[in-house]
Amino acid sequence: MNKFINFKGKNEGLSLVFSVILLSLFGVVMIYSASSYTAQASYGNKFYFVSKQLIGVGLGVVGMLFTYNFDYMKLKKYGLVFLIVGLILLALVFVPFLSVEIYGAKRWIKLAFFTIQPSEIAKFCYIIFVASYFSKNTDKLYTLKGVLPPVISGVAVCLLIIIEPNMSITMCVALLMLSLLFVVGVKIKHIILLLIPVIIAVPVLIIIEPYRLMRLSAFLNPWASPKGEGYQLLQSLYALGSGGLFGVGLFNSRQKYKFLPFSESDFILSVIGEELGFFGIMLLFIAFAFVIYKGFKIAMRAKDLFSYLLAMGITLIFAIQVLINALVVTGSIPPTGLPLPLISAGNTSLTVYLSAFGLLGNIARNEDTLTKIN
Repeated sequence: MNKFINFKGKNEGLSLVFSVILLSLFGVVMIYSASSYTAQASYGNKFYFVSKQLIGVGLGVVGMLFTYNFDYMKLKKYGLVFLIVGLILLALVFVPFLSVEIYGAKRWIKLAFFTIQPSEIAKFCYIIFVASYFSKNTDKLYTLKGVLPPVISGVAVCLLIIIEPNMSITMCVALLMLSLLFVVGVKIKHIILLLIPVIIAVPVLIIIEPYRLMRLSAFLNPWASPKGEGYQLLQSLYALGSGGLFGVGLFNSRQKYKFLPFSESDFILSVIGEELGFFGIMLLFIAFAFVIYKGFKIAMRAKDLFSYLLAMGITLIFAIQVLINALVVTGSIPPTGLPLPLISAGNTSLTVYLSAFGLLGNIARNEDTLTKIN
């Protein structure tokens, strides 16, 4: 009996899966280093953040095993359902008895024994919807009217996220939307037309919220308010600068002693730079680049448009988030709270990303490059 085994695709998928698991485990080590002092001081347990992250790794690996073996083509039928679920989850953060407010932002839903961050889930619900829509409506690619459903749904997701407020994830989803329109082959003139309101919206969103203006001012000159809005960026730069080429050594960060806020989450890259130095960060970004390269390679060899857009979406959102986080911690763009995927503390983000990469590995092993054996 003849069998057909996709050796090449299976190897691509497995190498991707193992890479992201290793990155997640590296993240656990760095979270311990960045948070042990703060966790001990605040919760009486230096493993507080690490134990939560390990739960995220466990849940993520379970999710990855499922999505790696699941018949992902079934998702194509339920693109609109996923979009609706994502929008409902985003809306639930405004329900008083469900929402969790931290530092004035309502970004989490409190369930029985844990909290989830709906924006992390909604990003991937949107990807599934766009992949499903365009794969079913290829004839609508070249008309402005035809691309409106993915655009309107993307704007709806962005609006629900921005009023939490969460400017950083809003930026990620907006960039994801435009990137997906580009890679699927939407006419450039239509993308430009859609880009104009986005360009107009950015300064408006900054102006209407005083704290965003303060962050912009701190970005332009953080030394003008070294104990105010410029404090976090300055501490991040101090951490990166003191790391030099080779770092001060693993677990030897000084900024983690409550000098650098959110050192275990949004600014964990600063601690990595301080402890492992420039070369440590370069190795980390080589690993990120490897994952992104594998993702794009899998997408380009996908067997159909749905698989292509699904793989592209997962890879693009990962790349966008890595890039924005790196730009923030180095002071290249105004500071905004955004976790470093697979590395920063945060169970929802980690679980969803690992599950998404399982799906990406699944796409790889189901590509049409089959080798026949007897």
